Amino acid sequence: MNADAAHDGSQVTRWLLETDSLEGFLQTLAEAALALSRAQGAGVTIEGGGEPTTVASAGAAATKLDEKQYGQDDGPCLQALRTGEEIHVADMREESRWGDYPAYAVDCGVHSSLSLPIAAHTHTAGALNLYAAPPRAFECSDLGALRSLAAQATGGIALAQRISETQEFAAQMQTAMQSRSVIDQAIGVIMGRRRCTADEAFGVLRSASQQRNVKLRDVCAELITSITGQPPTIPELRRKA
Repeated sequence: MNADAAHDGSQVTRWLLETDSLEGFLQTLAEAALALSRAQGAGVTIEGGGEPTTVASAGAAATKLDEKQYGQDDGPCLQALRTGEEIHVADMREESRWGDYPAYAVDCGVHSSLSLPIAAHTHTAGALNLYAAPPRAFECSDLGALRSLAAQATGGIALAQRISETQEFAAQMQTAMQSRSVIDQAIGVIMGRRRCTADEAFGVLRSASQQRNVKLRDVCAELITSITGQPPTIPELRRKA
């Protein structure tokens, strides 16, 4: 992949279509970041539920360097994730931040790193982390292309969240429609027995629900089952073709 491709806004759409999960999409981004830089390792960290996790990685060293930072709850990738700022380490041998992490990185053969924030200041904030063997490896890198990848990761995560919310809403709608169907069936039963209006039948069912402290849907289901000997018929929510 070249830098022009990384800047292409349609690229993110193609990647999303070619992968069947958010993890697969982020894996593609990690591999693209590796190809666009002098890094030997690349990883994507996401902090969901307060716990950072490497959800995708490519090349060597990325996962163990990420895990070292998670273990001490400090490091360049976590700083980028939590502050929303780019963190560039030119030479780990000259670095005094983050406790013994820089020395550990050097022992792993990594002397420079670059962490770019993803979805900053959200509940799924993360970072795109690049690790390189030579010092100052990212000073000549195309930072615009790498920032574009981080932005695309932000867009992918936002889209995945929107899809998840849409699916949850559809499930809630199906549950609501099924409950309405059971209530309507029970209203019909009361109307037939008492020869009353729909509003009056609903009032009878609601009163029974309140007096027994039982959900209205459950009261209606019990009524139908007691009369027919079968549980109420619950239609499936049909999707449009």
